[in-house]
Amino acid sequence: MTTISIITTVFNGAATIGGCLQSIDRQTCKNVEHIVIDADSTDDTLAVLATIPAGHRRVLSEPDKGIYDGMNKGLLLAGGDIVGILNADDMYADENVLQDVCDAFTEAEVDTCYGDLKYVDFADTSKTVRLWKSGGFDAGKFRWGWMPPHPTFFVRRKLYEQYGCFNQQLGTAADYELMLRFLVKHKATSSYIPRVLVHMRNCGASNSTLARRMEANRMDRKAWAVNGLRPFPWTLLCKPFRKLGQWVLR
Repeated sequence: MTTISIITTVFNGAATIGGCLQSIDRQTCKNVEHIVIDADSTDDTLAVLATIPAGHRRVLSEPDKGIYDGMNKGLLLAGGDIVGILNADDMYADENVLQDVCDAFTEAEVDTCYGDLKYVDFADTSKTVRLWKSGGFDAGKFRWGWMPPHPTFFVRRKLYEQYGCFNQQLGTAADYELMLRFLVKHKATSSYIPRVLVHMRNCGASNSTLARRMEANRMDRKAWAVNGLRPFPWTLLCKPFRKLGQWVLR
């Protein structure tokens, strides 16, 4: 029987983590373990966790070195066949998401899968800000600025064991680098689930200012370099321009 580990990292997320927990707890797929890595929050995050207990949930609370350090801690604790990441601000779109993920792995016998992502207003999550439609998988599309939305990206745990966890030296590009490493460098197979899997509050760290966008671009280039891969000259220019259509699709 296929099992799924979901890792949630959080720091001072009392205002949002309740929705994240509830979206996991209501899943029709019950072969789920939920690992919460709390970075020693100083607000009421732990109190919220205590008010929404679940037998499938484990909580580790201690200082860490950032979000990807927390994710790596979660990966070391994960025991499921499949691993997904759902941060404290995010929610699964409906109760059938994890069952659809299990079905995708079973039917296609792939290494990874992913779907679409809806950005929602931070305060009013019923309001759509933009829609990220991923499209079918082709590793060559990375050289044209494509990537799957990381919150919808599910991976067989054995890939982390074979190819490593998140590279914390890559900053906010650590998820991009990991997908390049798995899907382009090591040619892992993938399946596209053609529907919205995750609602993500619109507060992305890498794009909030021009300076951060420029730093993200620098780290994206480094993500190719550390894997011994060469992008096209226009690859990283295409990457932010691909997002423009997400406002049209909403």
